[in-house]
Amino acid sequence: MRKSIFGHMEASLHGYLADVRDRAEHGGDHIAAALARAELPRVVAALQALLDEHTPDDRGRCPTCRTRLFTRAPAPCRAYLTAHLCLLVTEDTDDREHLAR
Repeated sequence: MRKSIFGHMEASLHGYLADVRDRAEHGGDHIAAALARAELPRVVAALQALLDEHTPDDRGRCPTCRTRLFTRAPAPCRAYLTAHLCLLVTEDTDDREHLAR
């Protein structure tokens, strides 16, 4: 069975992210610093490009996430909600856990 182009892209992206995560978690300080300099700007640019595609309109609705012509788009947009939860809510939890130690 042949994979679709999406299947190849999905596998490639998941592999890239797993590799970056593994090197950051298990590499030494020198590897982590080199990884941050090389990959962090690329990851930030990718996330920014994704969020740029989901910029809300004047009413705070995401035109990209709108599923049908006459339905309202979700607010907040799932892309923004996911990014916020993964980056900021986790950060708040990690900060509180770090301070409790």
